[in-house]
Amino acid sequence: MTTQRRMNLVAYLKTGPTASHPGGWRHPEATLDDIFEPARYEHLARVLEAARFDAGFFADTFGLPDLHRGGYETYLGLGGQISYLDPMAVLPLMARVTTRLGIGATLSTTFNTPYYLARTLASLDLLSKGRICWNVVTSATDMEALNFGLDEIPPKDERYDRGDEVLEACCALWDCWQEDALVLDKAGGRFADPSKVRRADYAGKYVRTRGPLSIPRSPQVRPVFLQAGASPRGRAFAARWAEAIFCSPHAKADAQAFYADIKQRMAAFGRRPEACAVLPSVSIVVGETESVAREKADYLNALADPELVLATNSQMLGVDLSRHETEADVVTAAGNQGIQGSHDRVVQLARAEGISFAAAARKRRSQFVGTPQSIADEMEDWFTDGAADGFVVWPTVFPRMFEEFGRLVVPELQRRGLFRTEYAGATLRENLRNP
Repeated sequence: MTTQRRMNLVAYLKTGPTASHPGGWRHPEATLDDIFEPARYEHLARVLEAARFDAGFFADTFGLPDLHRGGYETYLGLGGQISYLDPMAVLPLMARVTTRLGIGATLSTTFNTPYYLARTLASLDLLSKGRICWNVVTSATDMEALNFGLDEIPPKDERYDRGDEVLEACCALWDCWQEDALVLDKAGGRFADPSKVRRADYAGKYVRTRGPLSIPRSPQVRPVFLQAGASPRGRAFAARWAEAIFCSPHAKADAQAFYADIKQRMAAFGRRPEACAVLPSVSIVVGETESVAREKADYLNALADPELVLATNSQMLGVDLSRHETEADVVTAAGNQGIQGSHDRVVQLARAEGISFAAAARKRRSQFVGTPQSIADEMEDWFTDGAADGFVVWPTVFPRMFEEFGRLVVPELQRRGLFRTEYAGATLRENLRNP
């Protein structure tokens, strides 16, 4: 008997008041006084697990974005996406109050060593009993590079070449301990079997590590790899490593093209299509009726300062959009900086609406706006028509949006048989592969 295919859902998170929507923090129902309170993140974890999300992961930028108008004044002053806490500090809080929800953070292969990455992630995976996700990034701005002691961000292909080596080295380190290496025999005085622990002895062009880790094998052996590569080199990296891909297409047709390309690239690495979930990002505004939903969206969007929208896109494209407007000028000025997926989305929006690149770069991201039924209709259409294996859900108003989505949209998806009613397994990898 054929089992019905079901979608995956992952929440996009920030350790701050603003994630995808530049005006969400200004909404009367957005909470601001709890940014540094553990209860904020514990409540979020409980909400996502009650809605049966696969995971929530924290996006991260390693510093204060300062490309727009030559400084961080706009981004900081108007409330842009900033990590006010290191996400790694809140993951244990979320793991402690849940039993099935996957939790993840963004960590850079450009700035971190394999041993540090492998040790930290293995520790969290052990403590969470196999529920950790690593959003693998190669980073994209000189600002971040300067914060880590580099003069500038390396070229994109070099960053991905290093990224391949870092993941190879991490996997070698995670494989140092056999599953039964710990003996824990008090009577016999035998704590562990050294013959079941080996060195990694990894040496590449960019990184090397001897090992072994001091951390025993975790329930998943390694964390789930999430990735968002969109350039040709980035897509090849994702096709090799990713178990879930976070992408940001403008429209369904763009998502379909990306989906088909990734699945084809996976075959070149001997991977089956179902080994990686392609998850377009969506922002949701839900109402009891279509008119209520539209009214809520209009009010929310009116809170977004146009200057912050431009500053946000400046950061994503790796160039000051107050000084550069044409696509060719932006590409030249960005150099090694910028996120290809964000650039592609602006191009797709400009083409779809018949507007200039500069005009498209001044627009907010689109939203799914409607009733639980109409939003489920749109998600189902993408899911069943070769555009998605599920979705990364961006928040608008925190925590209300996730609460409403779990209370209103998830039951509609469940009623249609498109989403789980209970978790299938104990680890994130089990649930991601068995939605």
